[in-house]
Amino acid sequence: MRYERKRVLVVGMARSGIAAAQLLLSHGATPLLNDAKPLYTFGDALKSLTDTACEFHLGEDPVALLKPCDLVVISPGVPIDAPVVKTAKEKGIPLIGELELAASLLQGEMLAVTGTNGKTTTVTLLGKIFENAGRVTHVAGNIGYPLSSVALTSKKRDVIVTEVSSFQLETIKTFRPVVAALLNITEDHLNRHGSMEQYTRLKQRIFENQTAQDVAVLNMDDPALVRMAEKLKPRVAFFSRTQRVENGACVEAGKIVWRWNGETRPICDADQVLIPGPHNLENALAATAMAAVRDVPAAVIRHTLQSFAGVEHRIEKVRVLEGVTYYNDSKGTNVDSTIKAVLSMKGPTVMILGGYDKHTDFSPLCEEIVASGMIAQAVLIGETAAQIADSLLAAGFARITMADGMEDAVHMARRLAVSGGNVLLSPACASFDMFRDFEHRGQVFKDIVRALP
Repeated sequence: MRYERKRVLVVGMARSGIAAAQLLLSHGATPLLNDAKPLYTFGDALKSLTDTACEFHLGEDPVALLKPCDLVVISPGVPIDAPVVKTAKEKGIPLIGELELAASLLQGEMLAVTGTNGKTTTVTLLGKIFENAGRVTHVAGNIGYPLSSVALTSKKRDVIVTEVSSFQLETIKTFRPVVAALLNITEDHLNRHGSMEQYTRLKQRIFENQTAQDVAVLNMDDPALVRMAEKLKPRVAFFSRTQRVENGACVEAGKIVWRWNGETRPICDADQVLIPGPHNLENALAATAMAAVRDVPAAVIRHTLQSFAGVEHRIEKVRVLEGVTYYNDSKGTNVDSTIKAVLSMKGPTVMILGGYDKHTDFSPLCEEIVASGMIAQAVLIGETAAQIADSLLAAGFARITMADGMEDAVHMARRLAVSGGNVLLSPACASFDMFRDFEHRGQVFKDIVRALP
């Protein structure tokens, strides 16, 4: 679609909405900016869009703005059943998400990663691999840097590594990565998607427009993903840390190997992967497969796996105080992600849990907390505190303390922690009850911890 002289309603003016408006302006469109919040709440965030062709309609009903529009672009935070979405479809007005807009306009070779957990670590690691291989590389998407911002500057020979969420996949039409990975699927976002079946269907859409010339990367240790592979058009590369694969990346005799087209290439010893934990070994295998299938040399992959230290807010070591190590895992926004953090702990750990309610069953986490034997105390905060407490008690864990906000929780955790142990923030919940996003939550935690006398 050509955007010149088109009137485009952009709904949702967070980072992706702002970037979409900038991209549309660069292609000669007139963006109509809309958000439920009024202008004064944005501060300087929209400064780059003032004195442009943009029309500001903040705090207005977006349905009333549809009549003069040629297209609607929604941000990931706008639900697919929102009135503006339903009305646009009824009126026959084309509607896409910011991801689809950007993908239709950017230049370069796009690789994409989705899954319930591990996306940010995998795309950041994969981006570093391509960067170390000498390629101009952009890491974007759900990671916090909109793909539309990349589309403003990318060139034909660039590599674009994109983190993709289920929210973004709701509104794709032509989105087609040359390599796409689905890392895992566990319960998450059921408050938006309604069922695991729908959530799984959305995740699978990352492969929807791929052809036989493209590659799908899937976790062989997840039976649901193995079954999914049988129905895909692209060629499949598996990854596994527990079993041998014929085409893909796996661990054999303690070594990561890449096997493709009948050839086998050793990468490095599995215990040389710098980022800790079995879940990060899986992330490393996925990144290895995605890079190797695009002919990145084994030596480059090896160096990156041995030197990549991880991402902010994911089991991030913040400080050691009085013999206690403080970890920020604010990226632990669902049960499965927090289970992985629990399994990474060594020594008695005081855990801070709780946040925004996504209609999650906390029972598997609470059972793992008991089984691991590493969690000495649970300090609970946020909307879900009482629900998590009930699940912990049902699992036989009674060492529970309620806290009034993050600062209170950190001070309580300090009093409860013992030398040689840990304090772990891994909420198993979204942050929206108390914070802007998980980055804000993690930064507040780190600021409090670093200020402890």
